[in-house]
Amino acid sequence: MNTQQPSGFYGMGIAPKILETLDRLKFTEPTPIQKQSIPIALEGKDIIGIAQTGTGKTLAYTIPALQRIAKVGGKILIILPTRELALQVEETFVALRSGVPVRTAVLIGGAAMRPQIDALRRGPHAIIVTPGRLIDHLEQRTINLKDVSVLVLDEADRMLDMGFAPQINRILETVPKQRQTLLFSATMPPEIMRMAQKYMAMPVPVEIARTGTTAAMITQELFFVRREDKTRLLEKMLTEHKGTVLVFSRTKHGAHRIARSVKTMGHSVSEIHSDKSLNARREALEGFKRGKYRVLIATDIAARGIDVKNIELVINFDLPDHKDDYVHRIGRTGRAGSTGHAISFATPDQSRDVRDIERMMRIQIPQSKLPELPPHRVVNIEEIAQRAERSSSRGNASRPQSAFFGNRDGSRGRSGSYGRAPARSHTSHTHAQSTSQTNYTPHIGAQSDQGFSSDRSRPAHNGRSRGKPSSGGRGFASRKKW
Repeated sequence: MNTQQPSGFYGMGIAPKILETLDRLKFTEPTPIQKQSIPIALEGKDIIGIAQTGTGKTLAYTIPALQRIAKVGGKILIILPTRELALQVEETFVALRSGVPVRTAVLIGGAAMRPQIDALRRGPHAIIVTPGRLIDHLEQRTINLKDVSVLVLDEADRMLDMGFAPQINRILETVPKQRQTLLFSATMPPEIMRMAQKYMAMPVPVEIARTGTTAAMITQELFFVRREDKTRLLEKMLTEHKGTVLVFSRTKHGAHRIARSVKTMGHSVSEIHSDKSLNARREALEGFKRGKYRVLIATDIAARGIDVKNIELVINFDLPDHKDDYVHRIGRTGRAGSTGHAISFATPDQSRDVRDIERMMRIQIPQSKLPELPPHRVVNIEEIAQRAERSSSRGNASRPQSAFFGNRDGSRGRSGSYGRAPARSHTSHTHAQSTSQTNYTPHIGAQSDQGFSSDRSRPAHNGRSRGKPSSGGRGFASRKKW
């Protein structure tokens, strides 16, 4: 006699084959957004779903979308802000494939077009896209959206934040007007309300938590710390917390710099941001999931594409530029009912930014006293000088020696991007260069947000041009415009 209790998904109108697959995948109890959204979506109605990250929104639209096309035909078009999120949504379809045969095509930037075109020619049931790459296919006429019967906009607020509004509006004008639209978001800015009024048919609002709400199981902590002490505080936090850690940086250059610092601390670390290739980003994320990397450094562009279970700690090394991103960042921990902790570093001049975040969430983030920080790490000046020398040798091999960054005739710098400097003798330049190298003492904590790739972080040359002075007198004195 089978005494197994039926899954909580029973009684919602879900097809038996899908229910069997959910049981096999150990999905026994629907989350609040799933419990409220799935029955409404199965009726064919448009939905605006508002819920914080990590609450199971993906399953809330994949189940009714699959059942909808089985009933009325057509295709599912799912639009997401990032490549990582698109790949993870495909993983959900793959998991459901055993019960419901479904072909997918993933159209994302950073991947070759030819395999994507081949996947479209095989007649996919679900097309999972990022806005920019879908526009590329539309312009090359490699895709036809006339048979889209279900349109899903996931993380709609993030797509608008990233400047995808023109692409989304064009896509909404291209898909058939007779369709079902499922829009899911963590916040509800006015732009989304205007979009819903224009392109959706009497959408049913499903709001699990008000805008700015974080998962109940996430504890938060705030440190006010000087900018130059952030790295030492990070080292302290990584020592106190032993599990997996996700660190957010405001810029990709900052992420790279933080990753280098964490590596010198002896932790396994990787980074994920827009400068990384698709394969590198996938390797970093998969390595983080499998435990190859204990620490992952990320930027906001990748924040919503990170769906990793059991992240113990999220650290905001930099506060986000947009207060809404704070919710999405810390939502990477405490997912699906588990506990999590989020720590934010704020500089003394960011008290207003902290208040804005607290007003949005209607809570006060507990502030902790700054602990005793580990000592400054000693920088190997000799090693840095050797790296600079090797970099200079590589650059000189591909540039004329007449002037630094000058043209072949030595007449001027890069499009006049450097200021005018008086001509110097070669002897004077040699002496200045030697003096500059002797006095150059790097200070890691005081670097700019642009990292070593910024020209501002290079050793100064005291206004002297490198090598033979140009006839126009342009040297390396200063940039007029950064």
